[in-house]
Amino acid sequence: MVWSTSQVAELAGTTLKTVRHYHRIGLLEEPDRKANGYKQYRVPHLVRLLRIRRLVDLGVPLATIAGMEVSDENAERALRELDAELAADVERKQRMREELARVLRHRALADLPPGFAADAGAAEGERSLLLLFSRVLNPAATAALRELHALPRLPIDAEFDALPADADPAVRQDLAERLAPVARRQREDFPALLDPTPHGDTTAMSVAARGLVEVYNPAQVDVLRRLDALLQGR
Repeated sequence: MVWSTSQVAELAGTTLKTVRHYHRIGLLEEPDRKANGYKQYRVPHLVRLLRIRRLVDLGVPLATIAGMEVSDENAERALRELDAELAADVERKQRMREELARVLRHRALADLPPGFAADAGAAEGERSLLLLFSRVLNPAATAALRELHALPRLPIDAEFDALPADADPAVRQDLAERLAPVARRQREDFPALLDPTPHGDTTAMSVAARGLVEVYNPAQVDVLRRLDALLQGR
């Protein structure tokens, strides 16, 4: 019994286009043709197609299938590599599900980097900065920032968040001076924040600095400048 290309494709549970593609890349041998030029597929072609489809359904890339047929060693190595990739993918997706479950319990987590604790009191600007910083800080600084963010918020944090853009300079200076001991204590408790970006990465520093300027209002930025001067002893 012989079949046409469309018939053998239907029998194999695939498409005419797919069968022709297998021919083009050398995975499926071209069958004999009738006098009118139509292909004549036989049982070996169908079996070959079914074997290819079986491997494809398992996730084996087409480019790997030909190499698997060279030797049993190649086949086993390819399958073990695929198994390792699938295991890693399952683990990654499990982590994604766990993180998604956290977000469903605390919607505010959708605005925070992975691993950061939900904090309903955090202002939108702080959440935006945490997302930004998580992309430019080095791993040690990011871990320290995660620990710091998990601590209970202080009244002075809310005061800084609520500072209006037209706050009087005296108010700004007073806030900076009251923030200074808090900042010094944080530096002592989280020394990784003293060198937060990858060494020599000027782009990371500029992104972090630009983020502060654009997320906070002018009075808040001025408080941060005054605070930095106090910490530097200027």
